[in-house]
Amino acid sequence: MSDANGQPYANGAAYVDGQYYPIGEAKISILDWGYRRSDVTYDVVGVWNGAFFRLDDHIRRFRASMNQLQLSPPESDEEIKQVLTKLIRLSGLRHSYVGMDCVRGTPPAGAPRHPKYARNYLVCHALPWIWIAPKEKIDAGLSLYIAGPRRIPPESFEPRVKNFHWGDLTRGQFEALEAGADFAVLLDEAGNVTEGAGFNIFCVTDGVVATPSRGGLDGITRMSVMELCQELGLPLGVRPVSAEEFRNADEIFGCTTAGGILPATCIDGRILGNGSPGPISSLIKDRFWNKRAEGWLATPIDYDSPL
Repeated sequence: MSDANGQPYANGAAYVDGQYYPIGEAKISILDWGYRRSDVTYDVVGVWNGAFFRLDDHIRRFRASMNQLQLSPPESDEEIKQVLTKLIRLSGLRHSYVGMDCVRGTPPAGAPRHPKYARNYLVCHALPWIWIAPKEKIDAGLSLYIAGPRRIPPESFEPRVKNFHWGDLTRGQFEALEAGADFAVLLDEAGNVTEGAGFNIFCVTDGVVATPSRGGLDGITRMSVMELCQELGLPLGVRPVSAEEFRNADEIFGCTTAGGILPATCIDGRILGNGSPGPISSLIKDRFWNKRAEGWLATPIDYDSPL
């Protein structure tokens, strides 16, 4: 779909198996195992003010996820970077949500019906920036709810491999909605918190920051928060965090590519502090976006050179 000026990539751009498309024209086969079995891994990198944030870290994690699932598209890491950059340049977006998927297709006729024999290919897209929640709600603070479904355990599927297995998180999101909360947080079988629906989590008690050590994604924004804690001299523990500790914390915040730092002001109906984002959450949030504005770990995009 083009905009009023006839720009075919105005709503976003996509790359599917070696070809570029306007976002509305990109397709994959409904027979591919990436669709039928969720046999796919992905990553998402943000573009803000015309620059990727931590692009190398996202590509490195994407490749590690592909290796874990024995997925191997023809593109090298450098070629994937070139694809993502071209998508941004085609779209002209200065603030963008940029996804990269590696999809397992199907085995060719006559081959065993085993994933080893299925072709792998790359699917990427660039869209206008997506906030995980409205910006005004992020600024005011989110409401969280510890839902009943337990997170898929690492023994079943390693959560550090980004995946589309969202059945547990989706159930949790419906429970959170029914409870009047914005987002669900899930526990593991031991009763410790793991992660939220699309974001990592932190809590603060007596000035000490903690984040779960098991059961969630090793988020790139989470890594950024850990680095900021060190920079700010904030004590940080990466360890099991019980539901009780989480519910009774002085502050709670999440973090994700699609939103940065996400202060919470309510957990299971309990108002945190005075109902406003806490001082440590706010300090980390402000430092995160200020450093981003200064070009922290940025890869600028050249919009002007020929495509």
